Amino acid sequence: MQTSNGDVFVKDHDELDIEFLGNLEGKPWRFQTNMYGNGSTNRGREERYRLWFDPSKEFHRYSILWTPTKIIFWVDDVPIREILRKEEMNGDYPQKPMSLYATIWDASSWATSGGKFGVDYTFSPFVSEFKDIALDGCNVSDSFPGENNNNNIGNYNNINCSVSDQFLMSNDYSTISPKQATAMRRFRERYMYYSYCYDTIRYSVPPPECVIVTAEKNRFRDTGRLKFGGSHPKVHKTRKRRRRNRSTPVVSADL
Repeated sequence: MQTSNGDVFVKDHDELDIEFLGNLEGKPWRFQTNMYGNGSTNRGREERYRLWFDPSKEFHRYSILWTPTKIIFWVDDVPIREILRKEEMNGDYPQKPMSLYATIWDASSWATSGGKFGVDYTFSPFVSEFKDIALDGCNVSDSFPGENNNNNIGNYNNINCSVSDQFLMSNDYSTISPKQATAMRRFRERYMYYSYCYDTIRYSVPPPECVIVTAEKNRFRDTGRLKFGGSHPKVHKTRKRRRRNRSTPVVSADL
């Protein structure tokens, strides 16, 4: 799932992504979030995670909040990533109108275990199913009559979305509560296995929006990946407890 405007702004498009990275049978599903602004595709801002459930078994809610000041990615009721806009980001923060897309594409060269395992086409056709899609925001469809229209830039500059922006920023989901912040921290401790903010080989100076959390950083190598054996804390269960349903989130906003 992604928001993008690449069909209109071909050379300087914006993009927000939630992408599944392939799956090996018996292994946790993996996915990533990413952000591009103004065609900054050479400055990827990927974070990668493991899921605590099998997304092919039942529906879950994946959400992106995008406002002029912040971006929040959600899985069900858990915020998993927050990006606060910094002045130093300049055009790297998405600012132009985008559309919502859902695609399936072959990323065998890099996605599953770094490209170690390619797509097995004996399982095709590949299908994704969605329901209860909700979009809130500023509808600018009439301002973009078609691709490669010479008036697109002018129309974009004349759009006023202040009312819808205020609506989004005044809703509860635009602010992470203390309980939700705890849930996000626990999610990132347990399931995040790569962050561009800690990839000092790729970025000797972290991009301006990065918030360096010392306890989080200490678990990662200079490649931005988890240190061997120093990954996520294990949860010990007593025998008397019922076995947790695998489709039930380990973390939630109610923790």
